[in-house]
Amino acid sequence: MARNVSRLTSKYQATVPAAVRENLGLKAGDALHFAITPEGVLLTKATDQDLEFARGLTGTLSEWSSAADEDAYRDL
Repeated sequence: MARNVSRLTSKYQATVPAAVRENLGLKAGDALHFAITPEGVLLTKATDQDLEFARGLTGTLSEWSSAADEDAYRDL
């Protein structure tokens, strides 16, 4: 198994290593899908179904979109 490492920036951003990008067929602008499993986190290229599911959830999460919430969770 090949291992690739990336470091988080202060803004919690990371560069996807070239070998991972190539393996997943990623290009600039592609969306990523993170699946949390008991064994860890699985990273894949997001499918149209993943993106539609995320869009469907967006409207249901408005109860957590106040300025107070932004202040409370800004440093997480």
